[in-house]
Amino acid sequence: MNLRQCFDTIAISQMTAARSCSLALLFCAVLASQSSPVPDIWKPVRFLAGAWEGDVNGQPGSGQCVREYRFVLNNRYLEIRSKSTYPAQPKNPKGEVHEEWGMISYDRSRQVFVLRQFHVEGFVNQYVSEPVREGPLRFTSEAIENFRAGYRARETYTITGPDSFVERFELAEPGKDFELYSETRFRRKR
Repeated sequence: MNLRQCFDTIAISQMTAARSCSLALLFCAVLASQSSPVPDIWKPVRFLAGAWEGDVNGQPGSGQCVREYRFVLNNRYLEIRSKSTYPAQPKNPKGEVHEEWGMISYDRSRQVFVLRQFHVEGFVNQYVSEPVREGPLRFTSEAIENFRAGYRARETYTITGPDSFVERFELAEPGKDFELYSETRFRRKR
């Protein structure tokens, strides 16, 4: 065997070893991806996706609410569209219609959900979720635009059945505890 044939044999052996290593690494990567499923960060709020209707009671009186939650923008955000209608009543003689649009995102650096709401009255609430655990999902405001300084807001969602949940909206004046503003009992629309 001459020197050229010797080098060719070594090169072929090295290429075969490199291919074998590449295949082994690829095989390990496939096994690792199958054995460790990616956790669903949206699990705590996925239940909300869909169309809802509910009875609302609170400071503005009694009324009806329709709401829709849907995943948008490549399933990176949960969009919310809501409309509450309060007919004229002793507690609210003129009645009112309240509309809001919102978006829930997941902040990976803080590992929390962030809820941003835009209200027809012109105020904007930004909430952050408490650490996700079993039980109610609670969002507490970290900023409120176009509203009196120092106020805080809180929204709590409690699942009450496979197709129902209760939303409690609370407000707190500066230096005071939260007080219930409204409570809505939602049913999934069929």
